[in-house]
Amino acid sequence: MLLDGRPVTAEELAPLALYGYGHFTTMRVEGARVRGLSLHLDRLEADCATLMGATLDRDGIRGRVREAADRSDGPVVVRVTVFDPDLELGLPARPARPRMLVSTRAAPAVPAPPLSLATRAHERELPAVKTSSLAGALHGRRAAQLGGHDDVLFVDRTGRATEGATWNIGFVRGDEVLWPEGDVLQGTTMRLLDGTGGATHRTVPVPVEAVPEMDGAFITNAAVGVRPVSAVDGHTFTDRPPLVERLRTAYEEIPGEAV
Repeated sequence: MLLDGRPVTAEELAPLALYGYGHFTTMRVEGARVRGLSLHLDRLEADCATLMGATLDRDGIRGRVREAADRSDGPVVVRVTVFDPDLELGLPARPARPRMLVSTRAAPAVPAPPLSLATRAHERELPAVKTSSLAGALHGRRAAQLGGHDDVLFVDRTGRATEGATWNIGFVRGDEVLWPEGDVLQGTTMRLLDGTGGATHRTVPVPVEAVPEMDGAFITNAAVGVRPVSAVDGHTFTDRPPLVERLRTAYEEIPGEAV
């Protein structure tokens, strides 16, 4: 774990650990390339402007990601977290000096197996920003796993399915992909997939009671790409629609951008 290319100290990490005020993006790096790298950089720039009123050096970000990937063998998941080590709890309006904390973990095997989801009422703060504050999301995931499921699907106050703890969800109905309408984080993988797979893609409200009417579902994020959903609460999708596999293939065929 490096801060601006050097080992980070506990003192520098303290504001991030104590306040959780920061933002991040996570990308899968394979062969020094990232699918949707420009989208990740756009996200970091936009979120930094929102949270800190500051700008970032895109070339500097690429360099840090490249350094992290060079230290790893094979595919790796690189997380870039942006925060201000000098942030004071009582004075968050002071001019910020954002810094880049880069961490890595082994990339999960793909394609990933289907997963079962449990629904839970939850709406994230600042849904358009990928903030470092993950308490609500992880609490929901923990509850789902304690209940025998793999992960959590959030439902908003109107009863609409929205997103998961760290991913977007798409539903399949015939040759349509239905992305849930609501206050969700627009993921890079979701955006890359839009319009692919020989399907019509639409963003529509998906009431949770309408989930059993769907032919299937899948989740998307940068670490695993496209992963099928086997069940939501008590409903099991007995057959996996061919469209889910077409989407996974379409995503795998998207060329990566060089870091």
